[in-house]
Amino acid sequence: MNTQAIILAAGKGVRMGLLETPKVLVPLSGKPLISYLTNEVKKLHFNLPTIVVVGYKYDQIQKVLGPDYDYAFQQGLLGTGHAVKAAIGRIKAPNVIVLYGDVPFLKSESITKLINLHEDRKSSLSMFTAFVPNFENEYLTFKGFGRIIRNENNEITKIAEFIDATKDQQEIREVNPGIYVFNTEWLKSNIDRLSTKNKKNEFYLTDMIEIAIKQNIPVTTSDIGPMEVMGVNTIFDLKTAESKVIEIVS
Repeated sequence: MNTQAIILAAGKGVRMGLLETPKVLVPLSGKPLISYLTNEVKKLHFNLPTIVVVGYKYDQIQKVLGPDYDYAFQQGLLGTGHAVKAAIGRIKAPNVIVLYGDVPFLKSESITKLINLHEDRKSSLSMFTAFVPNFENEYLTFKGFGRIIRNENNEITKIAEFIDATKDQQEIREVNPGIYVFNTEWLKSNIDRLSTKNKKNEFYLTDMIEIAIKQNIPVTTSDIGPMEVMGVNTIFDLKTAESKVIEIVS
């Protein structure tokens, strides 16, 4: 594969009740949250080291993961686009996949599927989308995900972040897990177009999709089961993830 991986891992674990712990080191069934993803990424045998974007308590993360990663430091937590900017100079492969250290159930087979699709089509931008049956119970975590907006030809025209979406858009059940594969040259040429003109005043990596659409660049998509891309952001999410680990083990 002509692809390198970035894992975003700079956040805090405050919403899970651990004030002094980096989010990706919050324990999930006795193991650091990020270890579930890194174990899957190792199975891919990338030619180049995985880039881990760190910030809060970065030394703790480096101690847990060890020296086999290329670490990039994010100064301030200004969104996913800002995190990728911190790593942009370290990308050496023709393509790059952006992953998240708080997504524990993503499998190497799914990562391979998306990368192969991207490389086969020579895409500038490829992404997963997931359909949820509702936004209740175990699917509650997906309520905050961006919604996929498509036209009459089923082409993606926009990703509406939940906080910026209309009420009708918030009812859409096709959601954006935020996992992308980019052509590196295209990403480097366009990432500085991101702005903070949104309600969070952050650089949304999601806005790269709108940039591609404005350039008449098609967005390649691949569907994935929602629970495989659930993020662990709150105590409720952590409890849901714990129950899923128990299901997998049993």
